[in-house]
Amino acid sequence: MDPYITEWLNLIIRFAHLITGIAWIGASFYFVWLDNHLQNPPEWKKEKGISGDLWAIHGGGFYEVAKYKLAPEQMPTTLHWFKWEAYTTWLTGFLLLSLMFYVGADSYLIDKNVADINQTQAILLGLGSIVIGVGSYEILVRTKLKDHSLILGAILIVLATALSYGLTQIFSARGAYMHMGAIIGTIMAGNVFFGIMPSQRALVKAVEEGRKPDAKYGLNAKLRSTHNTYVTLPILFIMISNHYPMTYNHSANWLVLMAIVLITAAIRQYFVLRHFGKQKPMIFVGAIVAVIALAYAIAPKKMEFTEEQKSTQISDATITQIIEKRCSSCHSASPTDDIFKVAQAGVSLDNITAIKQWLPRIKARVIDSKDMPFMNKTQMTDEERQQLALWIEQTASVKP
Repeated sequence: MDPYITEWLNLIIRFAHLITGIAWIGASFYFVWLDNHLQNPPEWKKEKGISGDLWAIHGGGFYEVAKYKLAPEQMPTTLHWFKWEAYTTWLTGFLLLSLMFYVGADSYLIDKNVADINQTQAILLGLGSIVIGVGSYEILVRTKLKDHSLILGAILIVLATALSYGLTQIFSARGAYMHMGAIIGTIMAGNVFFGIMPSQRALVKAVEEGRKPDAKYGLNAKLRSTHNTYVTLPILFIMISNHYPMTYNHSANWLVLMAIVLITAAIRQYFVLRHFGKQKPMIFVGAIVAVIALAYAIAPKKMEFTEEQKSTQISDATITQIIEKRCSSCHSASPTDDIFKVAQAGVSLDNITAIKQWLPRIKARVIDSKDMPFMNKTQMTDEERQQLALWIEQTASVKP
C-alpha cells in the first residue's frame, strides 16, 4: 500500500478512535459518578420505585436525575441507550490495530530479535491472544466467581500478567503492549455486548410485558460496568504508551506494564471512593509513590567509559557519519526509507547543527531506551551507540 495513503488512513481511523473513545469513556465515567452520588429520595419518589436521586447544575440549568430500583411501571416514550460509543470505539480500534500491526506487521509487530516469525504467524498469534484473553475472561465472569470480586480480580491479574509476559516473548515491545490494549478493549466492548446490553434488553422486555423485572439482570450489568471502569485508565495508558519507550523497551517490560495497570486502577479506585464521600488520600499518595518507585527502578543505567575512552575525542564528523548511516533514512528532509516518506516526528538530522539541536531527544531514544533507530532497522551497533553517548557527554561538557 502506498505510504501516503497509509498515513491518511492512519490519521482518519486514529482520529475516529479518539473521538469515539472519548464519548465512551466520558459516558462511562459520568454514569459511574452518577450512580455513586445518588441520595436517598423522599417517600413519594420511593413509592414510585425510585431508589435514588440527585440534583445538578450545568450549562446554566438545573437537572433532576432519578434512578429506579428496577424499572418504571411503564416504558417511557423515548429511552436513550448507550452502546454505539462502545461498539464504534472497538471497531475503529481494531481497524487501527489491523492497519498498523497486521498490514504493517514487518515494521511494527515483528521483531526478529525477539521471535523469528513471519507476517501470517504474527497475525494469527495476535488474533489468537485476543481470543484467549477475552474468552478466559468471559468464562470466569460467568461462573460463581463473579460473586467473589477479590478472588476474581486476583485470578484476572495473574492471567493478565501471564499474557503480558507471553506477548513480549513473541512480538515487538510496542506490539505486545498494543495487543494487551486490544485484549482489554475487547473485554470492555464484550462487557457491553455480552453482559450489559442483554441485561438491559431483559429489563425493558419485562416492563413492556407488564412483569416485574428480575434483579439479577441489573446486578449483572452493574458488575460488568464496574469492571469496565477500573480498566479505563490502564487502557488509556496503553493507547499512549508507544510515545514512551522507557516503559515498553525495558527488559522487564511485561512487569512494567502490569505495574502501571495496577497503579492506574488504584487511582481510579480513589476517585470511585470519593464519589461515595469516602476520602482515602493514602490510595492516591500510594499511587504517586509507586509511580516514583517505578520510574527509579526502570531508570536507564548511565553508560560507563574507561579512562582510555574518555581521553578519545569523538569528532563531529564521526557522529555525522553514524547519523547519516543509521538515522537519516527516516530523519532527513528527503527520507529514503521504504515505509517512512517524511521526516518522522518532524525531526531532520541532515547536519551537525540539527543533530546538536536534538541532543536530549537523541540521548533519550538512542542511548537510554534504545528504541531508535526504529526496530533497529538500520542495525546500529553497540559500539556506535557508545561513541554517540561519549560524544554527547563531551559536547555537553563544553561550555558555550
